[in-house]
Amino acid sequence: MQRPQPQIIRVIDLETTGQAPPTHGVCEIGWQDVALGKDGRWELEGEGGSILVNPGRPIPPITQAIHHILDEQVADAPWWHDVARRVLDPWPRRIALAAHRADFEQQYCTPAMTQSADWICTWKCALRLWPDSPSFSNQVLRYWRKPDGLVHERGLPIHRAFPDAYVTAHHLRDQLNEASVAQLLEWSRSPGLLPRVRYGPDRGKDWREIDEESLIGFLSDRDPDVRFTAETEMARRQGGGHVGRPSAQELLL
Repeated sequence: MQRPQPQIIRVIDLETTGQAPPTHGVCEIGWQDVALGKDGRWELEGEGGSILVNPGRPIPPITQAIHHILDEQVADAPWWHDVARRVLDPWPRRIALAAHRADFEQQYCTPAMTQSADWICTWKCALRLWPDSPSFSNQVLRYWRKPDGLVHERGLPIHRAFPDAYVTAHHLRDQLNEASVAQLLEWSRSPGLLPRVRYGPDRGKDWREIDEESLIGFLSDRDPDVRFTAETEMARRQGGGHVGRPSAQELLL
């Protein structure tokens, strides 16, 4: 009897020439799968990998200084449209894609390339599940959480597509073992719910610690994450119930 294929979520990481297409292009894609095991627990699946991509334009020095990918290394690499589909829409088909700050990857990984896949943002989910982290970057979470099984050398160098996808996959695995896929997807569709104020006189404070006048000022903030967090906090206060962010347990479906 043929063994049933596992449920897969594929973690993606991109290295690019800059912030957004069409001005910029992809110069490397990395991936690492996370699968649901027979015991109902999620674990890393397979070896993952990475592919260099010809971005179709020079890589600016300021970007090379981050990921250290050289123009000559990608000159003969395949084009993005020749690489993307087979990485983003693998067989057995994944039930979702994931990335740390997935809004960035989604600019390049269009619905046409992903078959309109759902995305999990491990950054947004970390804000909800691990609000006490000193920061929420991929690497700070790595060293603050120390995920089980993460091989230090395999997650290096940082700012390269496979090592970053490998680290993110450990965060995703642990998030999936704390909350359902449906819950992670729901959090990922909304702006980030920030545990602490980012800037201003109340910088670093828990949102429940600031007074209402300050909170009202954030309701018109240009940053959608700040604005969403302020709106959420105001709604809680006006509801007459819990003031401030609830615990991770309260947020689970």
